[in-house]
Amino acid sequence: MCGPLTGIRVLDLGQYIAGPGAGQTLADLGADVLKVESLSGDQARGIGTFGEAMVQAYNRDKRSIALDLGREEGREILHKLLAEADVLVQNFRHGSAERLGIGPDELSRRYPRLVHGGVTGFGVNGPSRGRPGLDIAAQAEFGLMYATGEADGEPQRLGLPVADVTAANALATGILAALFQRTSTGRGAHVQTSLMEATLSMQASNWGEYTLTGQAPRRKGNGQALVAPGADVVTVADGTIVLSAYTAEKWSALCNLIDRPELIDDPRFVDNPARVAHRAELLAALSEAFGAMTRHQAVERLQSAGIVCGAVRSFDDLVDDKDVAASEILVDVATSDGGRYTSPGLAFTLDGRRRTTSVSAPVVGQHTVAVLRDLGYPDSAVAALLDSRVVGAPAFSLRQIERHSS
Repeated sequence: MCGPLTGIRVLDLGQYIAGPGAGQTLADLGADVLKVESLSGDQARGIGTFGEAMVQAYNRDKRSIALDLGREEGREILHKLLAEADVLVQNFRHGSAERLGIGPDELSRRYPRLVHGGVTGFGVNGPSRGRPGLDIAAQAEFGLMYATGEADGEPQRLGLPVADVTAANALATGILAALFQRTSTGRGAHVQTSLMEATLSMQASNWGEYTLTGQAPRRKGNGQALVAPGADVVTVADGTIVLSAYTAEKWSALCNLIDRPELIDDPRFVDNPARVAHRAELLAALSEAFGAMTRHQAVERLQSAGIVCGAVRSFDDLVDDKDVAASEILVDVATSDGGRYTSPGLAFTLDGRRRTTSVSAPVVGQHTVAVLRDLGYPDSAVAALLDSRVVGAPAFSLRQIERHSS
């Protein structure tokens, strides 16, 4: 399917998730995304399964060129690519882009139509701007870990790199806005975000509670701090479910559903402050009511009364889930060796459609030779750049030159 960004050329200099994730969104929307890597590749490639999962998740349908940007010849190739690009994506540490000659001021001067987007750890203006930023630092320093975990336990990281992913989405959104703005102004723009800003942005409602109460959100395990039952977990026969019924209407419906109408006006549960104060007793009553049911049975009963609920499930439960299958969010990805796997794609459709097939992440420098040829380099010059280690390419790619030379 030709996406709305067909014809847009993107240079993705990102590593790990925050940069490549933004590039992945643009690729899924139809842009031609060229992943610019060092000769050893995206740093995620060197950390085993943990890193390989990142590479495969956030680099589908991209091409790869391996350049040594520490060399003048490598930077010359990069600028040839920039001259033809619409977007540059990078998540360098603050100051690194300027040292390479691709800071926002230089890019705006040389390539006025270019949209250039950057992600840092802690922003570019404050005293921590030079600090390296990884997801876990953002989760720790900007409120997420402090509010996550059991009340009497240690702080917990969320079970995914949520700061990285949110920053990637923020950067992609900013880039799309800048591309739209360019249609009327004719000029590109510099889009800048950070793990810090993304982490704070996703906590807007928690920040609202803080400003209203003057109390920072604290760890309390499951359940929402100011309402009950709200996101509370109940153990059932084959696992757990989660439910919310904190409005007067839903609380009454829940009490009637479990044949305990007397709880509606019980002084311990008569309103949200009372139910929050007596949450343990409330959960005991719900556990008694649902404890003998399966997750499926409990969810069906709760849904019949219009109560928000869900079975707590793992990926093992989702592989064959009918709703997931119907949404077509799992993209069918083809690998170079003929294999296939699935990966979540865009979280939205356009006119009811979304991309459903994809090609797996490239190996380091897989398209170096082809890209240099497209830039007008003759094979002799490509061979010289390879020999001098200004660029890199895998063995199977090098055979293209060998066959041509012979």
